[in-house]
Amino acid sequence: MIPKNEYAPYFEQYMQLVAQENKSIIENLESSQQEFQSILQNVSIAKQNYAYAADKWTLKQVVQHIIDTERVFTYRALCFARNDKTDLPGFDQDIFVANDNAQNRDFKDLLEEMQTLRKSSIQLFQSFSADVFTRVGKASGNKMSLRALGYLFSGHQKHHLNIIKERYL
Repeated sequence: MIPKNEYAPYFEQYMQLVAQENKSIIENLESSQQEFQSILQNVSIAKQNYAYAADKWTLKQVVQHIIDTERVFTYRALCFARNDKTDLPGFDQDIFVANDNAQNRDFKDLLEEMQTLRKSSIQLFQSFSADVFTRVGKASGNKMSLRALGYLFSGHQKHHLNIIKERYL
C-alpha cells in the first residue's frame, strides 16, 4: 500500500487497519465514517458518559478527540498539498481533551460534527490533483506524504472505533 518511508513508525498501527482493505483514500474515508456513524448513532446516554477506567476518556471525549485530530490532520493535508514546507507543530491530545468541553455537549451533535467534518475532508482530498499525493510535508518533526496522511484519517478513526467496540459498548 503506502511505503513505510512515507510516515513515522508510530503511525504503522493506524496504517495497518486500512492496508488490508485495498481501498482508495476516498473509499476509506467514506467507509470508515459509515461504520463509525452506524455503530455510535444509537448509544445510550449512560454509555456516552462512560469511561472504562478512572484515568480514561469518556466516549464523548473519544469522539471529540477524533474530531480534533481530523481537524489537525486536515490542516496538515492542506499544507502538504499546497507544498508549504513549514515544519508543522504537533499537538498534545491530552491538553486538547482536558479543554474540549465534550462532556457538556450533546452526543448527537458530536456525531453530526464528525459527519460534517468527514464530508469536508473527503471534498478536500477530491480537490487534489493526482500529482500532489506524493508530496511530503513535515509535522511533529516527522516527514509524511500527503497520501499516507489521507489513509491516516481513516486508520486513526478505525483504531478508536475498535477500542470503543471493545471497551465502551
